[in-house]
Amino acid sequence: MKILFALAGLHRVDRGAEVVFISLASQLARAGDKVTLIGSGPQRPGAEYRYIRAPAMRREWFERWPTLPMFRNETAWEEASFGPGLLSVFRPGDYDVTVTCAYPWTSWALRRPTGGYRPKHVFVTQNGDWPAYANNAEFRFFDCDGLVCTNPDFLERNSERYRSTLIPNGIDTGRFTPGPAERERLGFPTNGRVVLMVSALIASKNVEEAIRAVAQVPDANLVVAGDGPLREQLKQVADEVMPGRYKQLTVPPAEMPALYRSADAFLHLSRDEPFGNVYLEAMACGKPVIGIDLPRTRWIVGDGAFLADPDDPSDLVRKIEAGLAASASSPDAFVKRAREFDWSNIARRYRTFLEEVVAA
Repeated sequence: MKILFALAGLHRVDRGAEVVFISLASQLARAGDKVTLIGSGPQRPGAEYRYIRAPAMRREWFERWPTLPMFRNETAWEEASFGPGLLSVFRPGDYDVTVTCAYPWTSWALRRPTGGYRPKHVFVTQNGDWPAYANNAEFRFFDCDGLVCTNPDFLERNSERYRSTLIPNGIDTGRFTPGPAERERLGFPTNGRVVLMVSALIASKNVEEAIRAVAQVPDANLVVAGDGPLREQLKQVADEVMPGRYKQLTVPPAEMPALYRSADAFLHLSRDEPFGNVYLEAMACGKPVIGIDLPRTRWIVGDGAFLADPDDPSDLVRKIEAGLAASASSPDAFVKRAREFDWSNIARRYRTFLEEVVAA
C-alpha cells in the first residue's frame, strides 16, 4: 500500500503528533508498505521511508499574530504557511491513502479537487476531534474517508458519521526503559525529590496549577521540559511560590528517556488532551504517573497511577506525595502497562484500518 503522512512539523520538531507519524511510518515501511512523509524539516539519515520537504514557518513566529477564522492560533498560521509547499510537492496519483491530523489547511490541500484521481483520506484525532463534529465556520467543510479516534470519547461521538476506529498512540519500548538517573548532566536539581512535567507552556497544560501544587510538598522540585508563550509568566509564578525549586528546560529528542529516568515521579495535568503520549513514556521508564482522574486518562494509564479529584486541589497535593513515595517501589507494574502500547502492535491496527478505507 502507498501511504502518505503530511504534517508541517515533521522532521523539524518532535512533539506528540510528529512522533506518532514518524513511528507509524517506520513500522509500516519496515513491514513492506511504500510510505512517504511530507514535512518542513530536513532529511534525517537512516529513515526507512521516503521523505519530501515542504517549507513552513515555525509556529513560534506567530505567537503574537491576530486570531481570525481559519487562523485561530499560532498552529493554524504555521499550517497555512506549510500549505503552498505541500501543494507543490503532493502528487495524488502516487498514493492510495493520505493521513494527517492537521485541519484546515493541510487537510484541504490533501483533499483538493484534482479533476481526476484522489486518494482516500484518513484524519487522526491527535489534536482533538472538533473538526469532525463541529458544524460551524471552517469546520463545516471537514471531510474524510476514515477517522482514527485516539480515545473512546472521540469514537462514541463520531462513529455514526464517519468510518471510524479506536487506536491509541504507542511507545517505543526498546528506547524508553528504566535506567540510572543523570540529574547533574541534564541540569536537574541535585537535592530533594524531582517531579517532572513534559509539556508545552500553554494554558491547556495547567502548568501553573502544577507549580502551586508541588510548592506545597516539602523538598520537592518541579522540572518542566518544554517551551511556549507562557514561559516567562510561569517562571514568575514559580519564583513567588517555590523559589529555588523550579527548573524550565528543553532537551533534544534523544535525551527524552534519560529525562524521565532522572525524575522521581511524572506529573501531567491536561484535562482535554486527546491522548497523552507522555504518560506511556514515563511508565515505560518505570516512573509513577500523577494526573487528573478522568475516564480518558484512566483508560490510558490503568489503575496503577495516582489520579486526583479534578475538583479538589488538596487531593492533587496528596497524590503528588503518594506518587513520590511510590518511586522507591518496583517499576515493573508501570513498565508492563506501557508495553501493551508498543508501536509494533499499534502499527498493525493502523495497517488494518487503512486497508479497509482504501478497499471501501
